[in-house]
Amino acid sequence: MIDGVALVYCDEFFDTIWGKTAHGLVRFTKRYDVVALVDSTHVGEDAGEVLDGKHRDIPIFADIDSAVAHYRETDTPITHLVFGVATDGGRLTPKMHADVLHALELGLNVDCGMHHFLSEDPEMRSAAEKSGSRIRDVRKIPPRDDLHSYTGRIKEVGSFRIAMLGTDSSIGKRTIAWKLVEAFQARGISAEMIGTGQTAWLQGARYGVRMDSLINDFVAGEIENAILEAWDNEKPQVMVIEGQGSLLNPLYPGGFEILAASQPHAVVMQHAPLRKDYDGIPGTPVHPLDRQIKAVELVSEKPVVALTLNHEGMRPDEIDGQCEKLERETGLPVRDGLVHDLGPIVDLMINLMEKR
Repeated sequence: MIDGVALVYCDEFFDTIWGKTAHGLVRFTKRYDVVALVDSTHVGEDAGEVLDGKHRDIPIFADIDSAVAHYRETDTPITHLVFGVATDGGRLTPKMHADVLHALELGLNVDCGMHHFLSEDPEMRSAAEKSGSRIRDVRKIPPRDDLHSYTGRIKEVGSFRIAMLGTDSSIGKRTIAWKLVEAFQARGISAEMIGTGQTAWLQGARYGVRMDSLINDFVAGEIENAILEAWDNEKPQVMVIEGQGSLLNPLYPGGFEILAASQPHAVVMQHAPLRKDYDGIPGTPVHPLDRQIKAVELVSEKPVVALTLNHEGMRPDEIDGQCEKLERETGLPVRDGLVHDLGPIVDLMINLMEKR
């Protein structure tokens, strides 16, 4: 059961790294029926074709008004505005604030994963009350009394756990985590996604946390609790834990808590070989891949068993060559999850599961 018919808001940022939430929603979501996107720089184009050359029948409109007016005349009037921009620090620009406020005044429900909580903004709250709209602040954490401390009960979980980490933030970890879940399910192996950010929730992940909003004392406990809930309720054979940031990115070193709390049996790493500097820190070079792998294995005491490629900056005819180059350098299987079948990595995981 979907929550509603959604318009994704990503004005001026859809083809930038800040558009990653919108990218995920255009690729897929179980929570909404996404019918359109707002970005005044790509009016009239198809969002899927702008994203990765795949037509997805999601037209791009110049503004909220034109999109709402268009679908008001159809059988699928828009009910939700989903905020698809992920700015550094999770703050709204004045234009974003004005646009979201207007959506509430139009009567749209608004789901937003920014650190600026709309429900605590007097203008937003007043507009929602007048129009009867609902605001959901996806990054808003539960009351402190409802937060969980780490228990160590993770050892009772029988699922084979894969941490989907990466060498940087905004590099595609969540997308490939979903791809792995789908690849296992296609083999008849039950698999569950454990989300760790707001976009995974917006895409319909049933279990997870929004790590970067949590009080530090409860991060490990909330990750463990999400895994325990998935185990208690579903008993999946496999869980794929979405990574956050990178162990060595000083701005987003979220992988430490994920490794410590989830205690994975294996790690897959997403890597963009042509990326020079860490996301959000121009002039700070990405650490070499071999050092990133060693850091993960030192912390987790588990192997990095495969790499997945982010092909940003590459021509299509360069992707296979880059995969082969990384395979020679690391001795690990390498696949581009947006181009290649992930079957070889799933085969490897099944073999590890059987040996466990």
